[in-house]
Amino acid sequence: MTTACLLAAALAVPSAAAAPAAEAPELLVNGDFSAGTAPWWSTANSPVTVVDGRLCADVPAGTENAWDAIVGQNGLGLTAGEGYTLSYTATSTAPVTIRTNVQMASDPWTAELAATQRVDETAARVTSHFTAGADHDAAQLVFQIGGSPQALTFCIDDVSLTGGTAPPPYEPDTGSPVRVNQVGYLTDGPKSGTFVTEETTPLPWTLDAADGTRLAAGTTVPAGVDAGSRQNTHTFDFSAVTTPGEDYTVTVAGHKSEPFAIGDDLYASLRTDALAYFYHNRSGIEIDADLVGEEYARPAGHVNVSPNQGDNDVPCQPGVCDYRLDAAGGWYDAGDHGKYVVNGGISVAQLMSTFERTLYEENADAAPLGDGRLRLPEHGNATPDILDEARWEMEFLMRMQVPAGQPLAGMVHHKLHDKAWTGLPTRPDRDPQPRELHPPTTAATLNLAATAAQCARLFQVYDADFAERCRKAARTAWAAAVAHPGILADPNDGTGGGAYPDDDVRDEFYWAAAELFLTTGEDVFRQAVLRSPLHGDTDAVFPRSGMSWGSVAGLGALDLASVPNKLTADQLQAVRNMVTQAADGYAADSARAAYGLPYAPDDGHYVWGSNSQVANNMVVLGSAHDLTGKTVYRDAVLRGLDYLLGRNPLNQSYVTGYGERDSRNQHHRFWANQLDPSLPHPAPGSLAGGPNDAIQDPVAQARLKGCAPAMCYIDDIESWSTNEITINWNAPLAWVASYVDDLGGGRTRTPQCEVTYTSQRWGGGFTTQVVVKNTGTQAVQDWRLDWTFADRQRVSDPWGAAVEQSGPRIGARALSWNATLAAGGHVRFGFNGVSTGLVNDPRVFRLNDRPCAVAPPR
Repeated sequence: MTTACLLAAALAVPSAAAAPAAEAPELLVNGDFSAGTAPWWSTANSPVTVVDGRLCADVPAGTENAWDAIVGQNGLGLTAGEGYTLSYTATSTAPVTIRTNVQMASDPWTAELAATQRVDETAARVTSHFTAGADHDAAQLVFQIGGSPQALTFCIDDVSLTGGTAPPPYEPDTGSPVRVNQVGYLTDGPKSGTFVTEETTPLPWTLDAADGTRLAAGTTVPAGVDAGSRQNTHTFDFSAVTTPGEDYTVTVAGHKSEPFAIGDDLYASLRTDALAYFYHNRSGIEIDADLVGEEYARPAGHVNVSPNQGDNDVPCQPGVCDYRLDAAGGWYDAGDHGKYVVNGGISVAQLMSTFERTLYEENADAAPLGDGRLRLPEHGNATPDILDEARWEMEFLMRMQVPAGQPLAGMVHHKLHDKAWTGLPTRPDRDPQPRELHPPTTAATLNLAATAAQCARLFQVYDADFAERCRKAARTAWAAAVAHPGILADPNDGTGGGAYPDDDVRDEFYWAAAELFLTTGEDVFRQAVLRSPLHGDTDAVFPRSGMSWGSVAGLGALDLASVPNKLTADQLQAVRNMVTQAADGYAADSARAAYGLPYAPDDGHYVWGSNSQVANNMVVLGSAHDLTGKTVYRDAVLRGLDYLLGRNPLNQSYVTGYGERDSRNQHHRFWANQLDPSLPHPAPGSLAGGPNDAIQDPVAQARLKGCAPAMCYIDDIESWSTNEITINWNAPLAWVASYVDDLGGGRTRTPQCEVTYTSQRWGGGFTTQVVVKNTGTQAVQDWRLDWTFADRQRVSDPWGAAVEQSGPRIGARALSWNATLAAGGHVRFGFNGVSTGLVNDPRVFRLNDRPCAVAPPR
């Protein structure tokens, strides 16, 4: 705050103040700090912690002005003419004169109370009265505690602000009762919306272009009371409209929706933005302005540059171990600066699966994930960018493994984070807390076994040495977990970071066995899959409420269903049946829901991170569509995306930067614009956690008490239980965005070509014959067939085509004498080659950039 602002605040203090009534309501939240630090905040140079029931801030030496260090709380409602009383107890380890203001939360910072107080080591109760001169929806209380040449610790306790009238119950601003996907609908996909009304009979609706042209009209279908929101709802459908355009609106009974588009290319940016989230949240590297823009650039965090404690030499918690680990790198998990193996595991697996899908699904496009396409610094290394991003986390996960020769060697530490919680906002490079390793667990160890096995098979064609490191780490972790199957995380280990307890690791064993089997082909891992008590139990592998960090068996089943492997035909069909049975349930939930979401949690309770559960159910649905081609699964995915992007009870797009009413104040220590206007909002593509009817944080408890489950959300940075952002929520969003972008306009395309690929193995080599048939109605000139090997194969001695290889990518070009591929005709070519490791024939071929069907080898 500038001196001019401070003077303006002082001049605004009323000359007389009236004391409020004795029974006046309390305006502050968590004034006794029994719920931790939230929703209190501090400037980055003065982090706060709760010590003996008091909120204490460590203020550095040499601050010049009182406002150079601040502790405060936002969101205070004041009424003009009403009297208020502020009281608190304060101490300071060095004498300091503080300024206590109740003021506007932005320039010109006009104050309703501006008081000074000398504070020293003696605890003193301070009371001030004032009368508000104006109405305020969101004033702030600030303790300005800077200006001392000495470093000091300032503590407050029992802070209370009473007065005025009791605030009315919180009513969210839901805008228009017409709820639509605020981004848009695919040209040939389903298009539907929801209308909130007390009416019980059909109502007229119209679809209009921006210029007022009417494109469609109809009547709504009453859907009754939606259990999740307790809203009476109607639905409407305009799927028949396939005219591309922007700024369309639907009007129902005089109420107009937010604008949206219809088109074929609506979600390419969401794919890129959702994946950029991971670069933004890297630990141990400078975030480059040239890649993300000036407002999101920041220095590297936790690299042992003061005031940071580095992650390259981290001790264990006292009594856990007597060694130190270099655990640098990886991703910050969520709003804090912790790094958790079980959250990192599911997240990096879903990024790798987003890429692996492009190897085996004919309609999946690898190009947008390729080298030079995403926002990260590792361009020009001939490795797909999405795998570069995955490697950043994999390197960290492997560093968390207990070294050989130590007790529990091969096990993996559950997490690494600050010794104590930091306040908001705190940029990663300004976090002064010591860092600690927490005990190894079986769950974390199996997360490494699974992800490192997947890493080994995907990186073998890009970096054989790194792939071998992953393979070795996976085997070591599996052996350690088998030897120590019951070491669980302590549910009470939640100081400075989340506990992430998990008392059932059968799903982790299933996932790890599946990935090791897919990578090695070894029967010992196949038997571990088949003998698992979860195998064949659809509800156990795919819970109705969705996969999560604590329920990961589905990750293994999805890969078994889609990645070529040595299961028998019957065994493979059984796995695929689990996928489609789960998808049938999610699709039915979506079809029944007034808001179309594929999420029907147990007893109707929306859990912490419910939006990620929705997204994970969409991953299962998209995978089922890949396997079967049935549009019922595709349609449920798209309705789920509608929900996330605005067709929901709050009329809220939960993805920053997408839609007219998007979330912008998610819980994050750097993306904290709500608390400090000099800091940015969350980056575009960040998914908010969403409704959580347990409302564990003080802000949610104060404002959302009694909320319907689907309404238990508030876009407030202090609402960490409803508005957090995390890597394991953005990972399924990235998978879904990639899948939806691959759909194009949503039209089901019939391939115009068919490839028969037949390989004969001999020793360490093979001979391959390829037949390409033109199943279309027009000739193809100067044909070119492209595919990518998923393993280490090198081709040589081609005939019938000019064959070029760049890493795993192969291109076969026509020769002069067979350059025309007539309608109904075919061409043949072949080559020899050598391979190392497990050999999988390619599944995805593109003829002149169009996908081909694949015929069984003859």
